[in-house]
Amino acid sequence: MLATLVDEPFHKPGWVFEEKYDGYRILAYKEGVKVTLLSRNDHDRTAIFASVAASIAKLRDRTVLLDGEVVAFDRKGVSRFQLLQRGDVPHAFAVFDCLYRNGRDLRGEVLSMRRRELEAAIGKASKEVMPSKRLAKNGLEAYRIAKRLGLEGAVAKDEGSPYQAGRSRCWLKVKVHREEEFVIGGFTAPRGSRQHLGALLLGAYAGPELHFVGKVGTGFTEQLLADLARTFKPLIRATPPFVDPPREKKVTWLAPKLVAQIAFAEWTADRKLRQPVFLGLRDDKDPRDCVLPS
Repeated sequence: MLATLVDEPFHKPGWVFEEKYDGYRILAYKEGVKVTLLSRNDHDRTAIFASVAASIAKLRDRTVLLDGEVVAFDRKGVSRFQLLQRGDVPHAFAVFDCLYRNGRDLRGEVLSMRRRELEAAIGKASKEVMPSKRLAKNGLEAYRIAKRLGLEGAVAKDEGSPYQAGRSRCWLKVKVHREEEFVIGGFTAPRGSRQHLGALLLGAYAGPELHFVGKVGTGFTEQLLADLARTFKPLIRATPPFVDPPREKKVTWLAPKLVAQIAFAEWTADRKLRQPVFLGLRDDKDPRDCVLPS
């Protein structure tokens, strides 16, 4: 079940307001002692997030299916995608739904009931497995809290709604900080003392066409630039993937197969990113899901 992005915070009776996490969406299956962690695009992430899998294996229920987000927290308790990418910060699993428990399919039950099942399933919260944090009963206050704490945003959920796969208006998200996923369509040559590559050329889809939305040249370490150069090598192509390619010199074009997480200040009037910063690659996102705002 996916949340729909809305422009403004709101309050509505019968809705709850949770912290929006900046991590990897994961479905966690526990069957006896076996645990499987699957990403949104059905990639097995059990080995990558082994510590999370080990913690879920310790839960008392024989069978349980939990929906949540694997995250890494900074010193202020804020989830940061960059920390998750680095791999040197402990992982945690913030759980926000329970779909199945001990032989019972809970997807048709209302959210308030599924939340009770979730809390019963995970028991006492730990540093490794915890219920998603509720910010405030009032949606406007929840947004103010998210803003004050420096969270990515808030997620609003209809307590009377069942769990339905796909994009839903029963889950809504409002962002404090602008972060989106964009397709990498090429890169420029390095300048000065920089090695491997200069800036990444980013795009987003409008229908079947990939449109250029800007380039990002910040947020990289030397090691990351080297790693990206190796990753890009098999994707090099002779022609641009964009319908409106930028007029850049010494560009290497790439097949539009990779997705980057980007923080940015705002969209300009001509649909370009202002002050973008590279946060990491997303292998759990389909490039076709990176679309221009309507």
